[in-house]
Order: sequence, then C-alpha cells, then structure tokens
Amino acid sequence: MKKWFYPLGLVTLLGFAMLYLNITKDEVVSLDHKMSNLLGGSQFITAFHYFGDTKFILLIALLIILLLWIRSHNYRGMLFVLFTVGVGNALNQLLKKVIQRERPDVSNQLETFSFPSGHAMVGLLYLFTIAYLATEHQTNKKISLTIWSGAILMTIMIGLSRIAESRHYASDVFAGWMAGYTWFILVAIWYELRKRNRKSKKNKL
Repeated sequence: MKKWFYPLGLVTLLGFAMLYLNITKDEVVSLDHKMSNLLGGSQFITAFHYFGDTKFILLIALLIILLLWIRSHNYRGMLFVLFTVGVGNALNQLLKKVIQRERPDVSNQLETFSFPSGHAMVGLLYLFTIAYLATEHQTNKKISLTIWSGAILMTIMIGLSRIAESRHYASDVFAGWMAGYTWFILVAIWYELRKRNRKSKKNKL
C-alpha cells in the first residue's frame, strides 16, 4: 500500500468523530437534506444497494476465505478477511447501538439504527479487502490502479444507494466510509507487520 494511505486512516477517524459530534448541527442537517433531494428516487443508484447487502457480503467473504485456503493455505490472508469484514460488521452494529440515531422518517423504514451506515462501512471493507488482496503481489501499476478504482467506485455507489432510497442520511454514509476506512487501515497495518515479521524470521534461518 502507498505510505500516505496510513495517515489518511487517522484523518478519517477524526472526521468520523467530528461528524458524530455535529450530527444535529444545522450544517449537517442541511447537507443531509440537500443530498436526499439530489439523489432521492434514483432507480439506477438504488440498484447498487444489493452489492452492500449483509448476506451478499458475508457470502463473498466466505468465498474469498475458501479461495485463499484452497489456492495457498494463506491463513494470514484468511484472518485478514475475517478481521476486516467480520469484525468490521460487528463494529458497525456496536457503533449503531451506542449512538442510536434514528433513520429518516419514511414509510416501510428499517427498524435498526442509522449511524453509521452498514452498507457504506462494510461495503468499503469487503471491496477494499478484495482490491488489497488482488493487488498485493501485482507489479503492473495500471492493473492495480484499475482494480482500486473499481473498488472505490463501487464503494461510492453502494453508499449513495442508501441515500437514494432514503434508508440513511448522507452523514450516516459519510461516517460509514470514514469508520470503514479507519478499520481497514488498522487491520492492514496488523497484516503487514505480521508479514514483515515472518520474512524477518525466514531471513534469520
């Protein structure tokens, strides 16, 4: 990963904290209202919510873990997926229960809490995990850039879909992205430290 990816994780952590502390402020309420009016009802954007569905994400995570095991018995990579997606999903649920922000008031609304958006947070986590593992040993910069660009674009569309169908406020989605990225970076740091330690031990033998 690029070195600047790591300090960006601290920036997103601070951004999440600032957004949480100001979710009732006029500026945030106004942003939520404007984004809802801008995207509300867009069937094209709404369709992307299927890619952020919890069952779909867990299925993809299990397939990745199975693939890592079958191809290379990459147990460290399997743990990476478990921590990013599995623990990340649990962290999202914990944050929702602690913060307890109500969802937008629309008919047939979901009963769970709103902040931060699970689709935005866990969607980022599983897509960034796929991109990270797919480019871990990739030497072609154009291919790596294409993979990461696709992951970022899909992450954005999944998050925006929750605003378009009025399941979340825009601030919920932004918070989900920031919390997701921060958690992803923390797990990536752990993963790369373990990888370096393993290489160091091999070199000593």
